Amino acid sequence: MSETPRVPRPADNRETPVRREDRPDWLKVRVHASPEVDRLRALVKDEQLHTVCQSAACPNLGECWARGTATFMIGGNLCTRRCGFCDVLTGRPAPLDPGEPDRVAGAVADLGLKFAVVTCVARDDLPDGGAGQMAATVRAIRRACPGTGIEVLIADYGGSEAALAAVLDAGPDVLNHNLETVERLHRRVRPAASYERSLAVLRRSGELRPDVPTKSGMMLGLGERDEEVDRALRDLLGAGVRLLTLGQYLRPSPDHLPLERWVTPAEFDAWAERARALGFTEVAAGPLVRSSYRAEQLARADEPRANGTKVADSLAGDS
Repeated sequence: MSETPRVPRPADNRETPVRREDRPDWLKVRVHASPEVDRLRALVKDEQLHTVCQSAACPNLGECWARGTATFMIGGNLCTRRCGFCDVLTGRPAPLDPGEPDRVAGAVADLGLKFAVVTCVARDDLPDGGAGQMAATVRAIRRACPGTGIEVLIADYGGSEAALAAVLDAGPDVLNHNLETVERLHRRVRPAASYERSLAVLRRSGELRPDVPTKSGMMLGLGERDEEVDRALRDLLGAGVRLLTLGQYLRPSPDHLPLERWVTPAEFDAWAERARALGFTEVAAGPLVRSSYRAEQLARADEPRANGTKVADSLAGDS
């Protein structure tokens, strides 16, 4: 049997201090103020919305918001799972807000987004895991902004095919579900999830809607071995995944999993080259890459979307 690390407690993690001064230069970024950042921050607050940019302390917040793009997080800002890497708070979520889908769509319209990413907290307290809210949000954006490309970054919905089908039936342009790490580390990193279940979700998505490209992402720096990463890439390809993101694990707080090592930009470049050689259509890999980082650029080169047009048609001229 393969080595399986146990699930650590926050108290265990706190034994290893966070040393931000040790971060290499390529990871030192600042959020620069700009009119676009101020406008989006005000809009999110006024409309009582959540962005993963803020809730997950994304290092690309300044760059993405300055470009007028954002990843909206629906279903509230409390998650029913406690993953060892994630900065979203764990707790008992409030009931779903029926007005949230239309408010997200209104924000997308007000910002004039050409491509929107919608993600969600895990809602294991709901029979459908929050899939209905995701589907309603996709449809609301379609009504308000028919020319906008949409990527959904979903939870595993406990493996429910009905929940997955509900989201796909709403017509997203890309379905993203992150594998996050290699099989050996999965229980340690995602104790409420499953490596095989995530692969099954991605595989079944492609079977249900082969016209909707599937995407996944992984973090590096958690103690994975090169041969394990290579195996995970092959497993993702075997599940039909075409779009891939690889980024550095950044420890949000002392309660989270300790960092094992910094992965150099050259190593990320090598993994991107390896992934393309294996057969991925598009790859974004780098220390600051996150699953929705420049999502529009990964979507550009892929297949036509469900309404017969290509995402690239809506994004032409955008940088």
